[in-house]
Amino acid sequence: MKRIGLIGGMSWESSAEYYRILNQTINKRLGGHHSCECVMFSIDFEKFQQFQHEDNWQGVTDMLVNAAQILEASGAELIALCANTAHKMAPEVCAATHIPLVHIVDVTAEAIKKQNIKRIGLIGTKFTMEEAFYKNWLIEKHGLEVVVPDSKEIQTIHKVIFEELVFGVVNDKSKQAYLQIMQHLIERGAEGVILGCTEIPHLISQLDCAYPIFDTTTLHAEKIVELSLQ
Repeated sequence: MKRIGLIGGMSWESSAEYYRILNQTINKRLGGHHSCECVMFSIDFEKFQQFQHEDNWQGVTDMLVNAAQILEASGAELIALCANTAHKMAPEVCAATHIPLVHIVDVTAEAIKKQNIKRIGLIGTKFTMEEAFYKNWLIEKHGLEVVVPDSKEIQTIHKVIFEELVFGVVNDKSKQAYLQIMQHLIERGAEGVILGCTEIPHLISQLDCAYPIFDTTTLHAEKIVELSLQ
């Protein structure tokens, strides 16, 4: 079993979910009392989100690179960023370390293509929905078409993430707003929707939707386990 290096705290709510899924999946695969061998560097989310909202991406990059280098020095043999938006800095993290990074967008795209979906909806933080790093990875590397909400809907999704979900608050009114926005993406031709923020699965599940949804937290964690056991 390879030692897994996790960069968490973005937010700790989803990092805890990663830890649960990793250990449950390892135990399911290996049986007995097996659990995952991992090291987590949990960053201070206050600084992280402040840098994001100030458009200080160099500050975010410095935090993530520092965390990755500490994990590598701790013996991690592969590394994972436990947040979708953090993958904006994935190239810099990869360049600063000598161990492979399990990229959440690649993992998600693999799952989408297995269902022969060509046009996919995307929800997440406003950074993930508005900026090019996530959409272009799906489009240019994986040949997918991407549909995102309109500007008003983006603000609604982002507000719920940062004012509710990162604090563990699950609100039915917010859930209904999300489902309505996701339905709009389907009406615009999306064949499924990426839950492109690792907190969103606390609010939305496949049971809520008649179309495929892609839980990036679970997909990512399960792929991390697969690679750690190779």
